[in-house]
Amino acid sequence: MPPCPPAAPLLALTLLLSAAASAQTAAPAPTTPALTTPAPSATASVASTLDTLLAALRAAPGWRSADLTYRAAQLQLDSARARAGLTLSAGASGALTKAPWDSGSWVGNGTVTLTASLPVLPWSPLQEGLRSAERGVQAAALELRAARGTLTLQLLQAYGGLRSAADTLTLADAQLALSTQALQIARDQRAQGLLTEGALLDRQAALESAQAGRDRAARGLTQARLSVTRLLGRDPLPGAPELNRPLPDLTPGGDEAALIARALSQRPEVRRAQATLADAQAQRDAAALDARLPDLSASVSAGQIASASGSAGRTVSGSLNVKTGVLGAQLSVPLREPAQAISGVNLSLSASLPLLGGATGTALAQAQVGVQQAQLALDSARQGAELDVRTRLSAVQDERGALEAAQTRLRAAELAAQAAQARLDAGLGTRLDVQQAQLNLLQAQQALGAQRDRVALAGAALAQATADLDPLLLTLPTPLPTGG
Repeated sequence: MPPCPPAAPLLALTLLLSAAASAQTAAPAPTTPALTTPAPSATASVASTLDTLLAALRAAPGWRSADLTYRAAQLQLDSARARAGLTLSAGASGALTKAPWDSGSWVGNGTVTLTASLPVLPWSPLQEGLRSAERGVQAAALELRAARGTLTLQLLQAYGGLRSAADTLTLADAQLALSTQALQIARDQRAQGLLTEGALLDRQAALESAQAGRDRAARGLTQARLSVTRLLGRDPLPGAPELNRPLPDLTPGGDEAALIARALSQRPEVRRAQATLADAQAQRDAAALDARLPDLSASVSAGQIASASGSAGRTVSGSLNVKTGVLGAQLSVPLREPAQAISGVNLSLSASLPLLGGATGTALAQAQVGVQQAQLALDSARQGAELDVRTRLSAVQDERGALEAAQTRLRAAELAAQAAQARLDAGLGTRLDVQQAQLNLLQAQQALGAQRDRVALAGAALAQATADLDPLLLTLPTPLPTGG
């Protein structure tokens, strides 16, 4: 028998590899799971729809805390209105007199008084306190809206993290299935002497790594759910809803100048700084008025202003303090009519003007410094709001720019999957190649979905920066469309 030519061993090895590939193509290992996207029920047990989460947000501790903060501002306004309105009070006094000491007898008398007061002058501290409380409620309303918007944005971010964690788990399951199949093929090849022991160990290490990645993804999904639970204060996922609703696009319209203008007019820190500046200006004006005006008060009383015993009878009196701006009235009725009461009218005017010492000048200087500090705080708040809007607008533009690249990569993955299937149909490829292409396609699909979520989150952050995010509209549950 003639010796075998040198090319014969190579030809034999080629035939063996072709036979192994054909066997792999014709009949994949029966224990290999199919590389497909898990059904929605695989992630439904640890997920909830966005509508359910937004509805649960209205009962969250942060939401209730914001409501209570606004309620406190309302109560302060009610208190200021009560102080600046008409006040009535009733009082009583009694006296027991004996004169002269050695020969007189004890005589008792009591008096009932009714007193009313009302701040009537515009510079009255009570009136200014009312105006300050009104400004505080307006600022508190914006802060309430902003706090709700911040909580809504945090929930959208947590929901996006939940979707991302579920996608990561889905991809890890697919990678584990592919690694399992690759190890089974490697074992078959090793049994036929077509694969080295080192290559088989590499495939086994890849499977173990895929299993560790799957466990890590499962823990990540649990952590994402716990983040939602911490934000809402309870677990809002009693049933098995699905993560089938993408994040809404809340990007506000308008150019950069319009967005900044809306932020400067609606941001709570800007409005609070404006209210603080108005309070400081009011304190400066009050200090200047206090330095100019004397402590002047006028009063009038009429009725039984005197008697033989020196006590007054029924009298009506009124007073006006120019500096405090409070008008007062009092009705005094004795329980026992005095003897020989004298009726008449008493007018009085008193004024006090400091000549030396006093703190009016220092108070005015402090008030002026307070105005300057409040103006600087307002300028800082405006600059911070403008920078925040510009930064978040830039983030929106960046995320939108990356969206096109993700769409292109998805199209490339689709073409690669089609090509792998075509090679398999033509007998030039393997089923493992097809499943690897399907895994790459799934990864590209998830990357595109994640990029769309990042675009939506960037738009929501911009809406929150411009105070255009209305959480009340988002937290009204709307039914999802169902296919017929």
